[in-house]
Amino acid sequence: MNANIYERDLDKNAANHAPLTPLTFLSWTADVYPERTSVIHGARRFTWGQTRQRCAQLAAALTARGVGPGDTVSAMLSNTPEMLEAHFGVPMTGAVLHALNTRLDADALAFMLQHAETKVLLVDREFSTTMAVTLSKLDRKLLVIDVLDTEYQGSGEPIGALDYEALLRESDAAQVAAHAQHVPGDEWNAIALNYTSGTTGNPKGVVYHHRGAYLNALNNIIAWGMQKHAVFLWTLPMFHCNGWCFPWTLAAIAGTSVCLRKVEAATVFDLIRTHGVTNYCGAPIVHSTLVNAPKELRQGITHSVKALVGGAAPPIAMIEGMASMGFDLTHIYGLTEVYGPAAVCAKHDAWQSLDMSQQAERNGRQGVRVLLQEGMTVMDPDTMQRVPADGETMGEIMFRGNLTMKGYLKNPTATTDAFAGGWFHSGDLAVLQPDGYAKVKDRAKDIIISGGENISSLEVEDALYRHAAVLAAAVVAQPDPKWGESPCAFVELKPNASATEQELIDHCRERLAHFKAPRQVIFGELPKTSTGKIQKFLLRARAKSASAIA
Repeated sequence: MNANIYERDLDKNAANHAPLTPLTFLSWTADVYPERTSVIHGARRFTWGQTRQRCAQLAAALTARGVGPGDTVSAMLSNTPEMLEAHFGVPMTGAVLHALNTRLDADALAFMLQHAETKVLLVDREFSTTMAVTLSKLDRKLLVIDVLDTEYQGSGEPIGALDYEALLRESDAAQVAAHAQHVPGDEWNAIALNYTSGTTGNPKGVVYHHRGAYLNALNNIIAWGMQKHAVFLWTLPMFHCNGWCFPWTLAAIAGTSVCLRKVEAATVFDLIRTHGVTNYCGAPIVHSTLVNAPKELRQGITHSVKALVGGAAPPIAMIEGMASMGFDLTHIYGLTEVYGPAAVCAKHDAWQSLDMSQQAERNGRQGVRVLLQEGMTVMDPDTMQRVPADGETMGEIMFRGNLTMKGYLKNPTATTDAFAGGWFHSGDLAVLQPDGYAKVKDRAKDIIISGGENISSLEVEDALYRHAAVLAAAVVAQPDPKWGESPCAFVELKPNASATEQELIDHCRERLAHFKAPRQVIFGELPKTSTGKIQKFLLRARAKSASAIA
């Protein structure tokens, strides 16, 4: 008999224990606030009652076509109602949602679809040309569903077997009702798959579980102080870490999603003004676009707007500009492997008395763990000991807790390495300041973060090496006033060979997504160690100087 009286005959059962899943947020809000607006997209409007119905219809129709646990449904979609619905409808079947990065090229997309063993693909007409090429590279057949968004006025022909609305109409009423109440049998079950660029080889598939998605959705509310019925503008791509889990957050607070296909200052300010947007978030480029927009575009916005900025630390000019607009900016930090934001630069009232440069320094740090993440600190990766909080000793930022991925799909070696010592290793080098706040000093050396997107330097180098004139190439991050960072290439040409900067940039663009191509190419002999290894730390310094001169 168990000696612990509190464990004796007190077992888990259906009455006192249920798996944590963000699907219950949709069920609750649709029951309590069925008439509140859930989504606004141009002329289209849906209530929470309608959204639950459409999500359940999607689930029932997919189930009828053989989709279930262990299957992957990929989505090449813009920020539209259909993308929001997929965040609930797909996991209602027990399947996993894989949101594709709409900026990627056909080769990268084909690898992901093949690796994920995708069964169904949802495609927005804007991306149909790229996806047609992608599909031609696969050795497996997918069920392709077209999303024909009436707000999209550009080119692109449908490529699927049927369109999204026709798929919803296939659903059986009884199955719709059953799927509307679906919860997973185990909260450890996968809910989403996101690919992240690695420093070597192909991208890795990051697997999220229902428990983590549930907790991070709630954590967004806590860390940001989000109000009930917040109005959220989708300037952040929903493909990026499942929109930092905000599709599920909005369901938890019965909020309203204002969809946006493309970030343009005039449109953003118009939507903020028209719909009373209270919250939005994104990479530094999003906020810089608004700060640098003509002042007349902001006229008529008198209410408070909260903004989250991820990626590079916000510069003083951005913080001042946001303050002048009456926008409250909060800096967050994270990675795909920790559901997006898992650290926050938690503000203190005392900071308000500091001058703007001091405030910018405080607010520009990566900060502390969010409430629902059990651990985040800076550690020596060799000893696995926390570094001194002296602002000088370098270590690696590490996380552990419920807001950490299950692991990398079909990649046990990478998973084991990432979790060595019982912590997730971010690869970002940082210091701990005396107040315990972390400050990143250097990115993982092979990754460039441009506009919130990861670029593998090795991938760009591989493209450069495919040019007949290139003897050696190294790509590093260069400060970019618009994108935060951009690729800068250092190239050593073969004897008697020639190539121009533009020629090499065009060469890369032919082989990579355009945002991955170098913005600058610097020619000359590359600095190497005695063993022939290229000294990238010297090149980073040169790239920074070249950027400052430019």
